[in-house]
Amino acid sequence: MPENTNLQKDYAGYRLERAKEDLEAAQLLYKAGNYRIANNRAYYAIFHAMRAVLVFDNFDSSKHSGVIAEFRRRYIKAGVFPAEVSKMIGSAFMIRNASDYDDMFLASRTDTEEQIRNAEYILKLLSDYIKKRIGEYK
Repeated sequence: MPENTNLQKDYAGYRLERAKEDLEAAQLLYKAGNYRIANNRAYYAIFHAMRAVLVFDNFDSSKHSGVIAEFRRRYIKAGVFPAEVSKMIGSAFMIRNASDYDDMFLASRTDTEEQIRNAEYILKLLSDYIKKRIGEYK
């Protein structure tokens, strides 16, 4: 993506909206008892929020592992976000993979509740960061 602050803001906003939609879906699915799918949506809320932040670095990847690695390198190792976020991302990625691909994976209510809480926390943290970044361009 070419560097253009207006375009970057638009992409960041769009990706944050996707993250919010995924989080809302996770919450609804959790309430309905669909824990496996709720885990998937909680992960995608985190994933799209990371992509929203990375747009300001002109970075995107078709691979989830690439987005996660770059986000960790640029923002967690650099101390922009706390190290606990890295653990939350790793857990969400692992549970999403198990939920999607392991035939015998049973998503528990407790684990799913934790994943949604983590997604809420990360989305808030990253949204606040993006609001500050956008404010720098005004």
